[in-house]
Amino acid sequence: MGLQIIKPDTKIDFVGLRKIAFIVSAILILCGLGSLLIKGGPKYGIDFAGGMIVQVKIDKATDAASVKEAVKEVNLPGLVVQSIGLEGDHEYLIRTSSSDITSEEVRAKINKALTDNLGASFEIQRLEMVGPKVGADLRSQALEALFYAVLLIAVYISGRFEQRWTAAAVMAAALGGCVYGLGLLDLDMGWLILAALFITVGLCWYLKLNYALGAVAALIHDVLITVGLFSIMNKEFDLTIIAALLTLVGYSLNDTIIVFDRIRENVIARQGKMPFGQIINLSVNQTLSRTIMTSGTTLLVVLCLYIMGGSVIHDFALALLIGITVGTYSSIFVASPILYGFGPSELKAAEEED
Repeated sequence: MGLQIIKPDTKIDFVGLRKIAFIVSAILILCGLGSLLIKGGPKYGIDFAGGMIVQVKIDKATDAASVKEAVKEVNLPGLVVQSIGLEGDHEYLIRTSSSDITSEEVRAKINKALTDNLGASFEIQRLEMVGPKVGADLRSQALEALFYAVLLIAVYISGRFEQRWTAAAVMAAALGGCVYGLGLLDLDMGWLILAALFITVGLCWYLKLNYALGAVAALIHDVLITVGLFSIMNKEFDLTIIAALLTLVGYSLNDTIIVFDRIRENVIARQGKMPFGQIINLSVNQTLSRTIMTSGTTLLVVLCLYIMGGSVIHDFALALLIGITVGTYSSIFVASPILYGFGPSELKAAEEED
């Protein structure tokens, strides 16, 4: 018998707690959206906003604040200095949003400022420049990647759990038409993808793809809370954060599929013998030990990355910490209650008659 930290006969009423869970989720999402509105959107890193990165190696111990003070006279907009690598490496990244001057000018000015003010020998190891057009293209492609990941998940869930591949194909085709139509309005890519996600939820509801509806709503919930918390903490969004968001989408989906698979098995075995709400509670309780063990061990690894991984992957690990926690919560308190609320209709009808 495998290790179980939750007793097999646990009978927590998760369906009964759904209203409290929805209120908690709504508060977190609204706080995040409020922060995004106040700040005019996410704080984009150089990958998306454009700018330059200069990596410098210094031959003696110093800190990021001293390096920033040394290059302060250069007057580079959006100047950020962060330590990278191990503590004894003395390597720093100098980031700036400037794109009006050439990379050679930046190199020359930083070289002079460090020579005059730092009092130590150093080496400029690399200088990378991302133009604003390239940054905008990367931002659009990252948003598209998130959207298509969610769409393919909706199609897969519909076929996997409801055996309705035709309805899933109709949804994908209808959504493609809607996205094409919205694209003709020349909307910003962020608004276009946001509209497409809500259309996806609407199509899942209209076509009664109930398992897909629960899974997609949970994924959108996870991404919105993670993005919102990053905005509240004033963290930058770059390609590594998009990679973390795609990772947490896959992780959250894995959790949700485990719960949904057990719900489907219990529906087949207990249809007509047990109300649908009790079937969901039974299924979530049966998978609870596995869910907590899987999430707990993953969180321990990510926590080690966050504490000891260095500043380069600090925000990536933070996004995973938030995402895995929220994804585990949503599989239990969001996806399953939404499935309970929207179907299957025959089981709901039987429950009401009882």
